[in-house]
Amino acid sequence: MKLLKIAALAGALALGAMTGTATYAANIVETAASAGTFKTLIAAAKAAGLADALATTPNITVFAPTDEAFAALPPGTVETLLKPENKDKLVAILTLHVLPRELKSTQLLSHKFKVKTLNPHKRLTIDASGKGVAVSASNTAQVVMADIKADNGVIHVIDAVLLP
Repeated sequence: MKLLKIAALAGALALGAMTGTATYAANIVETAASAGTFKTLIAAAKAAGLADALATTPNITVFAPTDEAFAALPPGTVETLLKPENKDKLVAILTLHVLPRELKSTQLLSHKFKVKTLNPHKRLTIDASGKGVAVSASNTAQVVMADIKADNGVIHVIDAVLLP
């Protein structure tokens, strides 16, 4: 089922790219919204007050967990994080998924390396030395689709929510 969803996402994004012009008309948030598999991520970005920054900040990379990745968190976690009193925790989690530069798959080295995130207290470890690409914080996610281009950056779809 997961592969079917990823294949459908790839097809939708490829179709959009084929029918688009040389410049991209959708920012990170619009691109994620059009895919239809990032509803929780977008809701979380809005609750954290980060949606506008994701839409307007140039040259960023977002490791975007799917709705399925959020659903794999322990029951009640997402609902708890979306509460206003947990905004700081939510911001810490979401900013861990964003790099302050574009990092395309062609730039990944065949070994482990660390990258700065928008969470000033945490770095991610990128490991392209095995099969696929793993992204790690205190847990690990696999990149299941790379290089989805938006007009202000790039999205890499991941299969887990990274936690600080």
